[in-house]
Amino acid sequence: MEYKVLREKYKRFIYKNYQITEDNENIYLKYEFEIENLANFNPVLVVAKKDFQIYSLYTDVVKNIVFNLGMVEAISYYKLTCSQIFDVKCGKLNQEQIAWYQKLIYLGLGEFRYINGIQETQDNFVRIITEGERLEPKKLDYPLNDCVVPIGGGKDSNVTLELLKETPYKRYGFRINLEKVSQKCAEIAGLQECEIMEVKRKIDSNLIELNKKGFLNGHTPFSAMVAFLTYFTATIFGKKYIVLSNEDSANESNIKGENINHQYSKTIEFENDFRKYVKNYICSNGPEYFSFLRPISELQIAKLFSKQEQYHDVFKSCNVGSKSKPWKWCCNCAKCLFPYIILSPFLYKEKLVHIFGEDLFEKEDLLKTFVELCGYSENKPFECVGTYEEVRVAISKTIQNMNEKLPFLLQYYKDNFELMDYDLLHYYNENHNLPREFDKILRKKIFE
Repeated sequence: MEYKVLREKYKRFIYKNYQITEDNENIYLKYEFEIENLANFNPVLVVAKKDFQIYSLYTDVVKNIVFNLGMVEAISYYKLTCSQIFDVKCGKLNQEQIAWYQKLIYLGLGEFRYINGIQETQDNFVRIITEGERLEPKKLDYPLNDCVVPIGGGKDSNVTLELLKETPYKRYGFRINLEKVSQKCAEIAGLQECEIMEVKRKIDSNLIELNKKGFLNGHTPFSAMVAFLTYFTATIFGKKYIVLSNEDSANESNIKGENINHQYSKTIEFENDFRKYVKNYICSNGPEYFSFLRPISELQIAKLFSKQEQYHDVFKSCNVGSKSKPWKWCCNCAKCLFPYIILSPFLYKEKLVHIFGEDLFEKEDLLKTFVELCGYSENKPFECVGTYEEVRVAISKTIQNMNEKLPFLLQYYKDNFELMDYDLLHYYNENHNLPREFDKILRKKIFE
């Protein structure tokens, strides 16, 4: 359906209410959203209690987190029509907070806007109005300790899990919707089930039905939802650090010359915005949110991961393959080809072919994706992949390592593009938020 028609017909999106409830096993975060004259939505987030000590649940700080988490969860439903007005009935935001969410919605839906041909400025895209109780920032009255690590099942979070063994802090995992891959990676990292915070995200069926009918659909800032959700679990369970695994490459736009980024809510810009927001408007002494891998490149992460052989037969990042049982590499998408490329200087050929099941460099039907990843087309794939420079350097190193006939894609690169000899293995971006003790560990690992 057309964006302008939907926006005019369904002018108001309403964030009606949020609720915290519990039983013996779980904590339930329930939300009420409505697109006026279209549908109501009641998504639920279910947080397993397990044996975690609950330090707080019904305090003003926790209510504030849950309310703000709802603002982000609402984006998945708001995008159906991109209503002109985002009407918040259950909480009062000041002008700075409203501007913060306007920015998150606009940039977090950057890929969505591009795919759907939506041309609006940030100021005109959504008007947020709020009413109800204003929740002022408060301080926690209990100490925080240890680390929470979101586990996705890909190489990055596994590298983080391993390197954090060198800190004095106990590691706790965090998973959404309990994928088998993330469960297995947590086990390999030495985490017990009782040490993993688990959340089930229940999407309202009306969202799925409206998508089937042709209402607007596309990528949302999922990592922003994860940010608030991990902040919630870390707060109630008393954990000090939320340790992400977003790397420097997340900052690169997918469209040349435009600020359209599939990974916006993984960028240093969002990380800085989020850290400032929670300190100013929720809790000045709450959990600290940062990405442990932010200072380094994908090539450095790949080198570290290439030595972590215990994960090689388990890790996955393929979205297509995640729909199969068991989860496998589909070997036909950017989420397969990119890790294949970035690991190739260290694992090609036998080990890499064993991991993926075939040699992706020999697949001629991956040429278009290959060229996009290299940066020689209008845009790179809308996936969580590395920078053009990282891809080119990895390919160049792999070609230089080989004494045999080059496979199809590598030969194509050598025939058409320039080999690069940049040193990305000793790169370190000082624009990060790592606490000193974490920074020290990562520096040592990179420069040892």
